[in-house]
Amino acid sequence: MSFRLSQRDKDIIGFINQFRAVDRDSLVELFFKQLKSPINACNSVMVRLYRLELIGRTQQYSPTVYLPVDAKIKKNSQKILHFLSILDIYKQMCTYSAPKQVIVEDKPTGRKGGIEPDLFCIFKGSPFWIEIQRNQYSEQKMQDKVNLYEEFFFSNEWKTLQWQPEDRAAIFPSVILITPIRYAISSEHIRIIQVATIHELMEKYKGSGKQQKDARPRTRASSGGIKISLT
Repeated sequence: MSFRLSQRDKDIIGFINQFRAVDRDSLVELFFKQLKSPINACNSVMVRLYRLELIGRTQQYSPTVYLPVDAKIKKNSQKILHFLSILDIYKQMCTYSAPKQVIVEDKPTGRKGGIEPDLFCIFKGSPFWIEIQRNQYSEQKMQDKVNLYEEFFFSNEWKTLQWQPEDRAAIFPSVILITPIRYAISSEHIRIIQVATIHELMEKYKGSGKQQKDARPRTRASSGGIKISLT
């Protein structure tokens, strides 16, 4: 069969491959909202790409959720909800500024048992690792997670990650915990931010000069002097 893909087709396929599970309404919002009939246009495109076997889909959800064509995930798996929650955080960020260098289910240590954030991105000029906690965990388990980040911090392996700036000192990302629960966790070496949504994050670091000053951790040569200024 001979067919030609538009750039939008290619972008949609790439986006689904990147995020693993993408619902129809998110595709409308991200790729079709400027059109006169965005839902109809999206449905038409997605049916065509599905029939061309360039994407997969599951109709266990409403609206339909689209998957990579070679997805190993079961079409009724709870993992789909996990990927959709990552997508939701990404979309929240896009309402302020499109994140860059996005990595879904980042594995920066390259080995089992290391940190495995749900999302890495550079957002408003600052690098972040994002952990989405949909369930409640013990504070000890959450502190163990923080300790893994500290271990990676002291390994210095993060200084050679591909997204690090070439023209200035390496930066250790701040860690955002997306959680409705506030855990009594702490670190002397990395910045941990607990918020329920990205919208709360933006409110947290918006406003007065004092708030922006409070958002700056102590400068450490080993961390590249991380600064957070999201406004």
